[in-house]
Amino acid sequence: MSKGFTYIDIHGHLNFAAYDADRKDAIKRAQEAGVAMITVGTQIDTSRKAVELAETHENMWAAIGLHPIHTSKSHHDEQELGEDNKEFTSRGEVVNIDAYRELAKHPKVVAIGECGLDYYRLDSDSIAKQRVAFESMIDIANEANKPLMLHLRNGSDRSAYNDAFEIIKSRAKVKGDLHFFAGSIEEAKPFLDLGFYFSFTGVVTFTHDYDAIIKFLPLDRIMSETDCPYVAPKPYRGKRNEPAYVIETVKAIAHIRGEDETVVSRQLLENARHFFGIS
Repeated sequence: MSKGFTYIDIHGHLNFAAYDADRKDAIKRAQEAGVAMITVGTQIDTSRKAVELAETHENMWAAIGLHPIHTSKSHHDEQELGEDNKEFTSRGEVVNIDAYRELAKHPKVVAIGECGLDYYRLDSDSIAKQRVAFESMIDIANEANKPLMLHLRNGSDRSAYNDAFEIIKSRAKVKGDLHFFAGSIEEAKPFLDLGFYFSFTGVVTFTHDYDAIIKFLPLDRIMSETDCPYVAPKPYRGKRNEPAYVIETVKAIAHIRGEDETVVSRQLLENARHFFGIS
């Protein structure tokens, strides 16, 4: 990683409409704060935008994939799609294997995803569609030999983590990161045994719900992210999140673990460098 970068936001969405007015400024603020970035796609168009941004900015990389909520028609998110699309619902994208496979070849693409299973909002056929898309993303990751960026979200009576583990165990040949991990220690253990990693957002700065899992996980399996523009950390709550704010997440992880902040920040950076193959 280039000299001067001491932090990395391994999962953000600078490709989203939320940054259309000041994207360059947000990137500049991150660079001035010593933060490198991975911009993450959620559909084919935002995946292409992630690659375009990574191509034109130093110390930025991309992940490309199909988010599970975009496999069926879903609610509109203005921060992702923009205020000009108020009547828009997700088109229910069917994976274009060739298009994603071609993007995966790009040297600035360091992961496949975000992809996975989301049981928070479900209709009658969405689980089957999510599974087809997830398996396709795993196959692309296997072909490209690039790790998975996983989005897993439980429903009220079903564990996306347990279901995803069974798919991954039988199909994946690469490692993965459980982005914005919100599962239990028991749900984490099988992935830990597979050599997977776990990343946390600014939510850890304002709730103690994640303290137990952050203390449980080995430090060399943890990474830092923002998931911007969402879940801004203290002291920025209520504002749009951005990559520079990942520093607050790193500080919180060190505080929760009772470990030296400098040691933790260096280890989290090294974890990302090793996991994503960033040199």
